[in-house]
Amino acid sequence: MGEEILFRQIKQDDAGAMKELFHLYYEPLCTYIFQFTQSSAHTEDIVQSVFIKLWEKRQTLTITTSLKAYLYRSAYNHYVDKFREGKKKTKLLEDLKYEALSCESQDDNSLFHQKLERIKNLMDSLPERCQQIILLSKQEGFKNREIAEKLGISIKTVEAQLRIAFQKIRDGFEEKKILFLLFGR
Repeated sequence: MGEEILFRQIKQDDAGAMKELFHLYYEPLCTYIFQFTQSSAHTEDIVQSVFIKLWEKRQTLTITTSLKAYLYRSAYNHYVDKFREGKKKTKLLEDLKYEALSCESQDDNSLFHQKLERIKNLMDSLPERCQQIILLSKQEGFKNREIAEKLGISIKTVEAQLRIAFQKIRDGFEEKKILFLLFGR
């Protein structure tokens, strides 16, 4: 049966003619579209959509080329639309990820500065000798033995002062957590 007769029958709501057209062009259209999508599932969705659209618009549709050319052009256009839609979604997701990471980074940066400020305040509350020892150890990079020699004290004293300093700093953060839990920020 010729394409023109087949299309005329489809326009007259002949489901059998539509089924014949489907069997005639489904596989070749899938082969054609698969070149672009490289996905069987996407290919089948596109080709099926072309046939559905043809059936839905059968009574108002005017085809100026061959039915075959119309189907191939429709399938390609549908692929392009899906591709563009996918690109938009991908860009939107990338933009959202970037925005989320930026906010998280700003929050992390803010949290870092808050912690740094808290440590500075806790350091300021330490006795002077304790401050001196922890600064020599952590800021200057001296070993305990070097600090002991520099300050003329025993290594055990240096270790004890560092232990006290770290404990006070840890306690200061624990107090902050407790206050945060009780009163919010």
